[in-house]
Amino acid sequence: MLTRKQLELLDFIQKRMAHDGVPPSFDEMKEALDLRSKSGIHRLITALEERGFIRRLPHRARALEIVKLPEAMEKPGFTPRVIEGDRTDPPRGAMPVSEGHAMELPVMGRIAAGVPIEAISEVSHHVTVPGSMLAGRGQHYALEVKGDSMIEAGINDGDVVVIREQTTADNGDIVVALVEGHEATLKRFRRRGNMIALEAANPAYETRVLPEDQVKVQGRLVGLIRSY
Repeated sequence: MLTRKQLELLDFIQKRMAHDGVPPSFDEMKEALDLRSKSGIHRLITALEERGFIRRLPHRARALEIVKLPEAMEKPGFTPRVIEGDRTDPPRGAMPVSEGHAMELPVMGRIAAGVPIEAISEVSHHVTVPGSMLAGRGQHYALEVKGDSMIEAGINDGDVVVIREQTTADNGDIVVALVEGHEATLKRFRRRGNMIALEAANPAYETRVLPEDQVKVQGRLVGLIRSY
């Protein structure tokens, strides 16, 4: 059963796609549902996706497929349609899963793409990744993403990111950062003099600017795995 807001959003998306041929933007959805932030829209879309009513296409900012409608909204002759919106580039260094040599990496738990969570250093399970993701020297590990702060960089809640261990980063890299020795987060790295900015890829989240001695880079994003 869907909540009232979930039904309202699904109905709004379906009507806009039928009328305009393209899905509404997140700003339009936020205004239509009278929500204060786009993070609420992200949560509603995630809930609709988990219940099998819509599907998001990877690496595209406005690409939705309506898979089915509730009985109250069903219309004769309805068939699922894929509507592609503006293409969003995948995260820097992310590579598609392809056939070829594969390797098994430890999944070290969850990493926050949102408000930082406690640092995790225990292996929860293992995941197999294409060897092409691991080009170059160094140790690699995987983390499951929790949160939506990097969604506009193509990183969704529940994705698995492949990280190469390193302690330095260039401006613009997406990194695993340890904040104040106990909080781990996945953010875009920017150096500003003796300060470090950890930038989200979601306007609902503010950039955190911290003294450089409070931020330690623990790895850089080199791959992304998504399950459907």
